[in-house]
Amino acid sequence: MARYRDALCRLCRRESEKLFLKGDRCYTDKCAVERRKYSPGQHGQRRRKFSDYALQLREKQKAKETYGVLEKQFKRYFYMADKKKGVTGSNLLQLLERRLDNVVYRLGFSSNRRQARQFVSHGHVTVNGKRVNIPSCLIRPGDVIGLKEVSKKNVFIEENISKIEHRGLPSWLEMDVKDLQGRILHNPSRDEIELPVKEQLIVELYSK
Repeated sequence: MARYRDALCRLCRRESEKLFLKGDRCYTDKCAVERRKYSPGQHGQRRRKFSDYALQLREKQKAKETYGVLEKQFKRYFYMADKKKGVTGSNLLQLLERRLDNVVYRLGFSSNRRQARQFVSHGHVTVNGKRVNIPSCLIRPGDVIGLKEVSKKNVFIEENISKIEHRGLPSWLEMDVKDLQGRILHNPSRDEIELPVKEQLIVELYSK
């Protein structure tokens, strides 16, 4: 499968900002963006002047890298967003936020989206009491996201859950720490999505 296998920190350095791909490491002094504030590669420290197309492409790549989706998947989400009522850019980010692996990450069950995708694929996550192993499954308002009883004793999951209070929770989600269940209150609006992406540039890119 065409997955990115290189160092994740290179992606953050390429965009010159934190994408929080490595979980807790991104909040420490070991973060590569903090230590080397320039693009990777031998020409990384050269000054560059970006064209309009380059700026649009970088915003698209930033969104893809953040959510861990491939080009074909991302384009499909864009066409879905374009057909919905409302602002296409906001609709696009809303669809990406509603992915099951992202919701698992937002609830604090995993330290990053890549780990969340692995938890879902391995059958640790349930939706409305039923096991779901498709990371791209879109969650709807009212759905309850939980963990299998056996999975609640997983070492990595227990470590992540212990840090839930420090990480905070988006306003469109609610969490029952005792039962380890999260509920989707409503679809997230653009103001509720903490993502340093200029989605209008993505819309301009695909509208050409």
